Amino acid sequence: MSDDTTLALLGEVKRLADAIERLAGPQPVVNDWSAADCFVWNAARHHLQPVVRPNRVELQLIRGVDHVRDILQDNTLRFAEGFPANNVLLWGARGMGKSSLVKAVHADIRKTTGVSLKLVEVHREDISSLPGLLDILKVADHRIIVFCDDLSFDHDDTAYKSLKAALDGGIEGRPDNVLFYATSNRRHLLPRHMMENEQSTAINPSEAVEEKVSLSDRFGLWLGFHKCSQDDYLTMIDGYADYFKLPLEREVLHHEALEWATTRGGRSGRVAWQYIQDLAGRMRIPVDRPQA
Repeated sequence: MSDDTTLALLGEVKRLADAIERLAGPQPVVNDWSAADCFVWNAARHHLQPVVRPNRVELQLIRGVDHVRDILQDNTLRFAEGFPANNVLLWGARGMGKSSLVKAVHADIRKTTGVSLKLVEVHREDISSLPGLLDILKVADHRIIVFCDDLSFDHDDTAYKSLKAALDGGIEGRPDNVLFYATSNRRHLLPRHMMENEQSTAINPSEAVEEKVSLSDRFGLWLGFHKCSQDDYLTMIDGYADYFKLPLEREVLHHEALEWATTRGGRSGRVAWQYIQDLAGRMRIPVDRPQA
């Protein structure tokens, strides 16, 4: 056999091997829990992507939601210590710190207890992959909060069934080391027109609606976030101004902050942070969102 023929055969073998490898799909990814405290679930690769520097604030800077903060912190602490705790749905007004509170409480519990508590974020579009994620989480030697931000479902969306089963349904049920936290602008996660449509087309309307409403019932705790009062809004402003040591008289600070809120159409934690960014920029004072 000539050298040219041998090289040609080797080339064919390599191409065949490459084709088989492509058909076999990507190699399994090793999930390293020691890489970080927070992770983002990559459903396509069944990979927990480490987040080395999470976008979160210190718990002390989340103002105006003291009651729900204390409830969430106590629930998380009990879970971290191995005691019974509930899945939590944080719902209500936009910009009031729902997702920030989840991340801040997670960091605070880790800092104060030293427990190996992990936070895994699941994107809304990957809800249907929850069974695969739970297979990975249930064998981990950690307590894990699965977090879905801005959770809601639209018409003809059946992904809610995967979430309902993962919360506490199915033969296996929810793993003992896993808890679900979710935020939403809607308490029942489904738009009213979707429920009304189910009522109008179902043979038994009450049962059709009950199936969808019962998704929210899988969350043992419902924590409501409402639009903040002027006093709460100014308390947020003062907290940020003190933290960053912004040299502005309190009366002027409050006047500007209220005017800023008026131009934004309302008061919220997000609006307060946006004003602080603008103020610091005008003062040429560099600030980063304070990390927990």
